[in-house]
Amino acid sequence: MFAFSEPKDVIIVGSGPNGLAAGIRLTEAGLSVGILEAHHTIGGGTRTAELTGPGLLHDVCSAVHPAGYLSPYLKTLPLEAHGVEWLFPEASVAHPLDSGEAILLHESVEQTAAQLGKDRKTYQDLMGYFSAHGADILKDSMAGVGVPSKPLPFLRFGLHGGLPAHALARILFRTQAARALFAGCAAHSILPFSKLTTGAMGLMFLLMGHLCRWPIIKGGSQRLAEGLASIFRAQGGEILCDARVTTFQDIPNAKYVLFDTDPKQLADIAEAELPKSYVDKLRRFNFGPGIFKVDIKLDEPIPWRNKNCAKASTVHLGGTLEEIAAGERDAWEGRHPQTPYVLLAQQSVLDETRSSDGTHNAWAYCHVPAHSTVDMTNIITSQIERFAPGFRDTIVQTHTMSCQDFYTYNRNYCGGAITGGATDITQLFTRPVGLFNPYQTPNQKIWICSASTPPGGGVHGMCGFHTANRLLQHMK
Repeated sequence: MFAFSEPKDVIIVGSGPNGLAAGIRLTEAGLSVGILEAHHTIGGGTRTAELTGPGLLHDVCSAVHPAGYLSPYLKTLPLEAHGVEWLFPEASVAHPLDSGEAILLHESVEQTAAQLGKDRKTYQDLMGYFSAHGADILKDSMAGVGVPSKPLPFLRFGLHGGLPAHALARILFRTQAARALFAGCAAHSILPFSKLTTGAMGLMFLLMGHLCRWPIIKGGSQRLAEGLASIFRAQGGEILCDARVTTFQDIPNAKYVLFDTDPKQLADIAEAELPKSYVDKLRRFNFGPGIFKVDIKLDEPIPWRNKNCAKASTVHLGGTLEEIAAGERDAWEGRHPQTPYVLLAQQSVLDETRSSDGTHNAWAYCHVPAHSTVDMTNIITSQIERFAPGFRDTIVQTHTMSCQDFYTYNRNYCGGAITGGATDITQLFTRPVGLFNPYQTPNQKIWICSASTPPGGGVHGMCGFHTANRLLQHMK
């Protein structure tokens, strides 16, 4: 059993953004809280490391943070006073096409719509309305479960977003440019575009681009974890690293235990403390496809055919709506796409502190079947080269992570899945199992606060915040 310096009211297993957010909220309320972290550093999906050798910092998992910057809870915290500095690009997203055109997702709805030809008015009317109500829509979307605070905008958003992404794109837009921009955002769902609610993911990522320019964090995503941990410790919280929990007996005695883990780990660790029917449901949780990631050291910035791509923190590579939809379907159905949707970030262009030797980095991944062992390096490189001729010649060093590598690195990434579980209609609001209170297990001592609870994946801390609030209500 691991030991803190003093007994705790609450123990949290896992120091990802949700575990840290839960810890901060609970210490705010006056409880004594300890966090156990299996890794030698805190952060979960927000770690940074010199993956390609000394001198160049790569974000191991999450890299670009619109949800973190816009998070209703994280916005209330003094992150800047604890070392977090947000760096904003000129545009959130660049989506290049084979024609040489590149559509940019600007903060301005009008500036974005101006690129879309015949779809200009449709885009401006639709996203103009959603942007005008954006803070309320985002707040209600991140509320987890419950009645929306602003029902009418949320209902309108839901009526559009409830549709499959492929259908919604074809209903709304006529131009290849508008459909492609939407498809690149919808593919963050890591679901086939035939699934209900994938339209909501596309609209949400567009909306976040109109609420802020998708930022990165100066010095790496690790700085966000360190900032949250600094706030937590300043309020009396305690963190133990190198403390991997494998059985419930590893956890020091406390009134309550929160798991910032995936459902499978919760089932394995607390099997004897939970009803078999509940454990069985946890083990049936659907994680969805995994990812294959390449971190690349470059001797110069990416030589984009369309120079506007360098203005964005994030580049969506995959061409048209139809091509992206086909790749996402392949990954879901167990096939490896040959021209996959590639999500790419270029942090060193925005953040000179990432490199100490004048080199640059590229952070890129594609979606693959869960548990895949296929090396997608050449396929990802070819997809980048397609829109940046000469890219291969700029490569100095690469570092790859397969599905198994991600799982070894962080057991929450079961099968290589990074979203906390598939966000299809069956798990969007009832994750991890179909209970009215998804954060509390049948054992009143045991709670779950990970991305496998509403509102799901992303570096926003809202799963931990909601769990903490439910626990505080339970304790009254």
